[in-house]
Amino acid sequence: MYCILTVVAALRYRAVRPEPLENGPPISVLKPLWGAEGFLETNLRSFFTQRYSAFEILFAVRDATDPALRVVEKLRTEFPAQPCRVVVTGEPPYANAKVFSLVQMIAAAQYELFVMSDSDVRVTPDMLARLAGEFEDGNVDLLTCPYRAVPGASLWSALEAVGLNTEFLGGLLVARLVEGVKFAVGPAIAARKSLIEDLGGFGRFKEYLAEDFVLGKIAAQSGYGVGLSSYVIEHHIGSHGFGENFRHRLRWARSTRRSRPSGYAGQLFTYPLALAIPACLAVGDWVAILAVTALFRVAAAWAVAGHVLHDPLTRTRWWLVPIQDILGFLIWIAGFFGNKIQWLDRTYRLLPDGRFERIL
Repeated sequence: MYCILTVVAALRYRAVRPEPLENGPPISVLKPLWGAEGFLETNLRSFFTQRYSAFEILFAVRDATDPALRVVEKLRTEFPAQPCRVVVTGEPPYANAKVFSLVQMIAAAQYELFVMSDSDVRVTPDMLARLAGEFEDGNVDLLTCPYRAVPGASLWSALEAVGLNTEFLGGLLVARLVEGVKFAVGPAIAARKSLIEDLGGFGRFKEYLAEDFVLGKIAAQSGYGVGLSSYVIEHHIGSHGFGENFRHRLRWARSTRRSRPSGYAGQLFTYPLALAIPACLAVGDWVAILAVTALFRVAAAWAVAGHVLHDPLTRTRWWLVPIQDILGFLIWIAGFFGNKIQWLDRTYRLLPDGRFERIL
């Protein structure tokens, strides 16, 4: 039934495609940076080449020695006509450094409409026009962009990307179908500045690890129009080995469990192949069970990765899907245990309401 819901949700989502608006209201693009990770220049350049009438780009770094600034200066020289500013924030006084950067960029932004996006996001030249077209609907106050994950060179990176492109987005689409959009996902979010001000400022979310999800949840609960954009971004994930990749995925599993406990428990139904294995052992008729399960899983995966995302990874490396389903199921189980997370070289404790605090 969940696989069927995924297919229906994907078809419903693709049925709504607002027209782009190249001459819409001016937009502030907000980009928190930290270090010059791989493909940073290509990712940032995709924002400088937007076909849109009026927009500015703001970058935030902790200090003026950040190597990301060399990339920014190169692009400013390459695109001298594009309004661009850098905000040096200093060290964050609380755990969520991204929120600290966004608080200062939102305060410095000139325009009512702004787009927050991570440094590992890459877009096409029509992104801002597509978002502006969706904000023409006066009932829209916040949009979150779905994303197509692009892996690095490692197998673990590819497995994570397959999971994001076939499983994670499927969950978002089913939630949109069943109860509406009451969430946001972090790589790219567009919002009205007045919405953030009415909610008490972006600093309200400084203690949450999943500040993106909480922002969308509170905005929806407060009666604002929250939607899942029709524009799909590219999210380039790192090429990490097993240990670092596992810690990263476990961190977000634990965060999701704290942010929406019932939804996390409901993820059980998103792993049909993993559930089919004990069913085969119990019933014995493994061929029929696996065949039927695989058929429904293929349909759901195609609807999301193929029909919505046009994902070349899943099309060419489809055999990773069952491996990722089992791995994702095991990580989901592990997410029920423990409240500590590792983020870079620091250790944090997750609190029951989704807030977190540094302990090492």
